[in-house]
Amino acid sequence: MVDLAKIDKYIEKAKEHFDAGEELAFAVFGAYETKTMGKDTVRNGVMLATNQRILFYGKRTFGYDLEVFPYENVSSIEMGKSMMGHHIAFFSSGNKVKMKWINQGDIPGFINHVKATIGKSSARIQAAATQETSSAADEIKRFAELRDSGVITEEEFDAKKKQLLGI
Repeated sequence: MVDLAKIDKYIEKAKEHFDAGEELAFAVFGAYETKTMGKDTVRNGVMLATNQRILFYGKRTFGYDLEVFPYENVSSIEMGKSMMGHHIAFFSSGNKVKMKWINQGDIPGFINHVKATIGKSSARIQAAATQETSSAADEIKRFAELRDSGVITEEEFDAKKKQLLGI
């Protein structure tokens, strides 16, 4: 088992490579299977699901490994659990990406987030978030007009506004 402080350090280092507006959704810690100089290797690190992409970040003795997978390039995801922990694999641009021995992080949250987002472009993800925000704003404007015309009270308007904003 890896301590949570170590995982948090990996996450903070990985965040240094986030794009503007990128936000962490879920993180898992495990052993990432990859190739180094043509040879199969296993590297401990974090796999992060953000609002824009999936990232793998692993520390090296002198540096780090970072791989980035835009959701639009991810075609499928596989998952399972064995005695050593969970494993997650997905296909991105024809390559299989695999992390095994996952025992830390929000595994169900990570999987559900990736399943809901694969195949979508960053622009479509941002557009969906913007549409939700603008729909709430449109509704608030509509209720403000009802309040201003005397159809509903100020208290009813405030209650509906809080409901639409999720507060």
